[in-house]
Amino acid sequence: MFKIIRDILKIPELRRRILWTLALLLIFRIGFWIYLPGIDVKVFWDTMASRGKSAFDWLQFTSRLTGGSFTPVLFSLGIMPYISASIIFSLLVKVFPRLEALSKEGEHGRRIINRYTRYATVLLCLVQGSFLVVTWAGTADELGHSMSPSAGFLMGTLQVTCVTVGSLFLMWLGEKITEVGIGNGTSLIIMAGIIADVPGALGFLIQKIWLAGPDERPFEVTYSLMILCLFFAVVAAVVFITKGQRRIPIQQQRAVKGRRVYGGQRHYMPIKVNAAGVLPIIFASSLIMIPTLILQQLAFTGGTWFHRVLQYLATAFSYGQFLNTLAYIALIFFFTYFWTSLMFNPVEIAGNMKEYGSFIPGIRPGKRTAEYLDRIIKRVTLAGAAFLCVIALVPTMVTRAIPGMQMMVTQFLGGTGILIIVGVALDLVEKIEAQLLVRQYEGFMRGGGGPSRQKSL
Repeated sequence: MFKIIRDILKIPELRRRILWTLALLLIFRIGFWIYLPGIDVKVFWDTMASRGKSAFDWLQFTSRLTGGSFTPVLFSLGIMPYISASIIFSLLVKVFPRLEALSKEGEHGRRIINRYTRYATVLLCLVQGSFLVVTWAGTADELGHSMSPSAGFLMGTLQVTCVTVGSLFLMWLGEKITEVGIGNGTSLIIMAGIIADVPGALGFLIQKIWLAGPDERPFEVTYSLMILCLFFAVVAAVVFITKGQRRIPIQQQRAVKGRRVYGGQRHYMPIKVNAAGVLPIIFASSLIMIPTLILQQLAFTGGTWFHRVLQYLATAFSYGQFLNTLAYIALIFFFTYFWTSLMFNPVEIAGNMKEYGSFIPGIRPGKRTAEYLDRIIKRVTLAGAAFLCVIALVPTMVTRAIPGMQMMVTQFLGGTGILIIVGVALDLVEKIEAQLLVRQYEGFMRGGGGPSRQKSL
């Protein structure tokens, strides 16, 4: 490993890209110490500490997964508005023929779609920023002190403008990391926001061990070791499934022209087990929380039988309950199949194979090939959806199994956070691996005890 790090630092271009990436990520973290104007920071933190488990905790937890924070800082929205706009237009390209035609026009069409995506990002920033500003203006501590004492139209407009500009700056920062750094800038910003909680999680575990009594300390040490072992096991499983794929053999037809034979080669079509990535969990988490929050708000506004029914539904659909978990699993399965069906069209693939003279051995080209691909995709997607459900429920199960454990620690054992971290880390390793192999250095996957294969540049 030290030899590989030394090889990385020897390459000027790679060293420069890594330093640029670290510098821009440092700017990203500095923005979380710039508070918005008109905010009483002390009142906000007192309110967060006294609320306990509430909607504020959920907002704070989910905001970490988007590179943002629910605290009233410049980067409160994170980069989530840009990601949401990108996802929306990825879906619209598959739905509207005009956008699909633009996407096939090459660089010109992609620039137009990117411009539309930025416009949608500004709109989403204004909507989400207004929601945050209204929430902060209506927040007060136990003594009745408002978190935004100078709340008003002008101050609210200024705060919305600040968080909008902060989110747009992060969008630009992600593009600059992709351009002058290494890896995908947007993904690295999200990963940096999640990893920023690692010191706090480790501090929480150390504090529990330190403050435990003589009789309780062995149990706390055992719990901490169990969490560390489970973390490594979950990471290994995520890497295994993320890299896992079903390889379908593809045979190219053989053509004879004169004395030469063309074609006849065999290659493989890879179908990833987790083709949808982390998006099904993000969509399911967002949708399952919206009716839950609405029910909690409506259930306690009256005393009629209707409100009692709403109270029962709000309790049944609260976080961790059976109905909530069942609906969560169903939404993950739905979005996994939905996203895979949008991104992978068996009929189109079968038509392209037939047009270019390729076929699957033992399967007739055309309709039979489409049916075969559709059957394979459904089975592989079933395994991927089941895996996402297990990963998404690990934090909840660990929090319930270990007394006194917080979501800040268990979020690294599953859910959206671990999928994002592992996916971005694998992509970053592949980028560095490619840079090393181009210059004939040994990569991460080729290290060993054999003689060095390094060559002078």
